Amino acid sequence: MRPERAGLDLFLNFNQQLNRRLLLSSSIFRQLAKPALYGTFLAASLTLLGLPTLAQAQAFPSKPIRLICPFPPGGAVDIASRAIAQELSKTIGQPVVVDNKPGAGGNIGGQEAARSAPDGHTLFMSTSGIQSINPTLYSKMPFDPNKDLVPVSALVSLNNVLVLHPSVKANSVPEVVALAKSSQVNYASSGSGTSIHMSGEMFKHMAKVNMDHVPYKGSALALNDLLGGQVMMMFDNIPSSLQHIKSGKLKALATTGAKRDPLLPDLPTLAEAGVPGYESGVWFGITVPAGTPKPIIDKLNAELIKGTKSPEFIKRMTGLGYQIMGSTPEQMAEMNKNDLARWAPIIKASGAKAD
Repeated sequence: MRPERAGLDLFLNFNQQLNRRLLLSSSIFRQLAKPALYGTFLAASLTLLGLPTLAQAQAFPSKPIRLICPFPPGGAVDIASRAIAQELSKTIGQPVVVDNKPGAGGNIGGQEAARSAPDGHTLFMSTSGIQSINPTLYSKMPFDPNKDLVPVSALVSLNNVLVLHPSVKANSVPEVVALAKSSQVNYASSGSGTSIHMSGEMFKHMAKVNMDHVPYKGSALALNDLLGGQVMMMFDNIPSSLQHIKSGKLKALATTGAKRDPLLPDLPTLAEAGVPGYESGVWFGITVPAGTPKPIIDKLNAELIKGTKSPEFIKRMTGLGYQIMGSTPEQMAEMNKNDLARWAPIIKASGAKAD
C-alpha cells in the first residue's frame, strides 16, 4: 500500500471513532436532561462528594485529643474536664489531654478553641456563663461562643453555695443583707461573667445591697483567698467548697438552686432564706470549632453520652455535688438560647460590666 493511502485510511478511522464518541456523549446528555435520570445522577454526585467527610469521620480520631479547660486546675470546671477526659480516653481510641487556658471569664480559652482546626481533635469545656452571660457582660468579645463554637453535649450541672469566712459576723442570709447595708462588704468570684460572679450580682440586685466584686482567674485562687480571710464571701460552685464546708473552714448559709441541694440538704435555698424568687446555677458542656463535620460531632456525642453513664463518672461527679446531664447537640443549643434570653435582662438591670 502506498504511504499516502495508508495515511488517508488512518485519518478516516480516527474520524469515525471521534464521531461515535461525540454521538455517545450527546446521547448521555439527552438522557440526563430527563428529570428522573438527572435526579439520580445528582444524588450520586452528592454522595460521592460526601465521601471524604465520611471517611474523615471514620478515621477520627487520628491523634491525641486536646480538651481546653478555660479555668485553672482545682476548680469545678477543671474537675469536670478531667473526669470526662478520663472516660473519653477509655473508649475513643486516643488519649484526651486537658489543657488549662484560664482568663477573662473563660474567653481566653474559648478564643483559642474557636481558632483551632475543625477536625474534632480540639474540644472546649464550655459553661452556661461563657455561652449566655459573657456575650452581654463583655462589650467586646474576642469570639462569638454561639457562632464560632458549636454544641456537642451538655454534661453536668450544679448549684452554687454562699460561703463566708468564719470571721465574718453574719450567720444567716438576712444578717448578710444587714451587714452589706451597714458596712463595706466584698465577695470573690472565679472571674467576670462566671456563674459565681453572676450569682453575686443577682443577689445584690434582688436584695438591694452593695457589695464589691473581687474577680480571680478561677475559683481555686478565689477560694484560697477566702480561706485566708483576704475576702469575705463567695457564691462558689459546690464541688470546690464542699470539703471546706464539712471541715468547718467555711460557713455555708444557703444554696442558689430552685430546690435544696442533695449534698447540703440542711441548707436552705436563697429563696427560702429571704431572697424570694432567687435561682442561679450553672452547667458545663463540650463544644467544638464551627465547621467540624457532623459525623465527627455525632461520634463525639455518642462517646460523651457513654462517658456520662459510666458508673465511675456518676459516682465521682454526684459525690462532689454535680448533677449528671448528657444531652444531644440540639438540646444543648436550646439551653444556650433559653439562658441567653434569661440572663441578658438581669445583667442589663444590674448594670454589671466586665470591661
